Amino acid sequence: MEEIEILDAVSDDAFGITTVFYKAWLATYPNEAKGVTVEDIEDSYKDEFSTEKIENLKELIRNLPKNKKRLVAKRGDMVVGACTVIRNENNNYLRTLYVLPEFQNKGIGTKLWNKANEFLNPKKDTFVQVADYTENAINFYKRLGFIDTGKRTTQESERLKSGAVIIDMEMVRKAG
Repeated sequence: MEEIEILDAVSDDAFGITTVFYKAWLATYPNEAKGVTVEDIEDSYKDEFSTEKIENLKELIRNLPKNKKRLVAKRGDMVVGACTVIRNENNNYLRTLYVLPEFQNKGIGTKLWNKANEFLNPKKDTFVQVADYTENAINFYKRLGFIDTGKRTTQESERLKSGAVIIDMEMVRKAG
């Protein structure tokens, strides 16, 4: 296997990033007990590969604010993982961290996190939201030092086609 490189995202990575998110969501979020279906995820992504959406993401990557870092994990020219972190005034926020399913459990997520963590303020706590039923993701974040804060949230605006809503679990990695 070619070496995996962790790089700052460039606008040409937009399609690859979207592909990583889509495939990771399909592999992670459908859950019969929670009522989240494959059709829900496909519906959520139905417009994400449109020229307009890809161009919008390219523009976001080109004009990233100073407090935000977007990274990609690449094998050659192929985006196999993506991560976005934000330095806020009061805390850090791990916005996204996804790896293609066939590349998971190979240390790529940890490499993305380690590189992203260099950008974050070490004196501030780092928060992440994770679906409360995604045990692999929860355990991954625990290995990185995150703990469950006990806070749960849902976004009514993110109600899925089936009517299901994914409950987000907040986790924190304490500063220091």
